[in-house]
Amino acid sequence: MDHSDPPARALRSRKGSRKQSGVISLFSRDFTTGLGEHMQDLTGLRESILTGNSSKALEETQKALSNGANPAYIVSRGIGPAMAEVGKLFEAGECFVPELLMAAKCTKEVFRILRPLLAQTGAKPNGRVVMGTVHGDLHDIGKNLVAAMLEGGGFEVTDLGVDVPAERFIAAVRDRQAHIVGLSALLTATLPAMKAVVEAFRASGMRDSIKIMVGGAPVTQEYATAIGANGYGESAAASVDLARRLIGA
Repeated sequence: MDHSDPPARALRSRKGSRKQSGVISLFSRDFTTGLGEHMQDLTGLRESILTGNSSKALEETQKALSNGANPAYIVSRGIGPAMAEVGKLFEAGECFVPELLMAAKCTKEVFRILRPLLAQTGAKPNGRVVMGTVHGDLHDIGKNLVAAMLEGGGFEVTDLGVDVPAERFIAAVRDRQAHIVGLSALLTATLPAMKAVVEAFRASGMRDSIKIMVGGAPVTQEYATAIGANGYGESAAASVDLARRLIGA
């Protein structure tokens, strides 16, 4: 009997006829160096993420590590392709926000295990991203999805949460030596806060050293251009591709 949540079962049934995504390169050359000879089958981990089964995803991760898999290999060949597939399914209308959230939760749980191991091996991410929902806005679903997709795509993500003022973005970028700032908003009334962050980076003298990407329900490419952002992420999956383009990864 299938005891998984209904959305997970629905996603699995819709996914059944789809071809498994191929291996994609997610990390910088340094990040994939030394993967070793333990080229394991991570189908179970990818399937667990696709179906939103966090406990199974953790079990599959621990099994791969016990069998000698390099943490970077698990991310590059397991988490990344699974999150990329979820993004494709969402854009095709074959899965919905609850399923994306379940997949994102799986990814977050697995990274709690892998993140310190990646640091120990000296693995280098594609880039470092500071993210947050702008000042005055308390919504975080979209931001959380983008953060999970970026992390699955090989980026180191610092999530500042919601209602983040410009000065906190600037401080976090300095502290983390980030390459990208991701600004999220759901309320039209908080769009000026995005512009305020861009202007604050310009006033700080840091604007030319950082890429700023924006997204959220009321945001458009036209608005992103008008406030001087470097890019607009129309969806969580699109944000990953955008981040890669912005830093040439």
